[in-house]
Amino acid sequence: MNYYILNYKLADSYLNDRGKYRAEHLGMAKEAAEKGELILGGAMDEPADEAVLIFRSENDKIAKGFAESDPYVKNGLVKQWEVRKWNAVVGSKIDN
Repeated sequence: MNYYILNYKLADSYLNDRGKYRAEHLGMAKEAAEKGELILGGAMDEPADEAVLIFRSENDKIAKGFAESDPYVKNGLVKQWEVRKWNAVVGSKIDN
């Protein structure tokens, strides 16, 4: 298994506009977490200009699919996103 970081660059209106889409977004995140795909996720604070979600899967398709389906992305709360493989080497979730 590999780790992938989904990084969101958030729109200036993110904090004001997220309420309309928050339940759907969090529902997707909880479902991915229950499947063991999403390990951690959340927005940066002060300023809330980025968010980071860490996925665990065989390839980057799970993380990319999440972003492509996310109502935050679809409705302009995320102005840019990218998925990068993360070569994690230390921690309690690492399979060595």
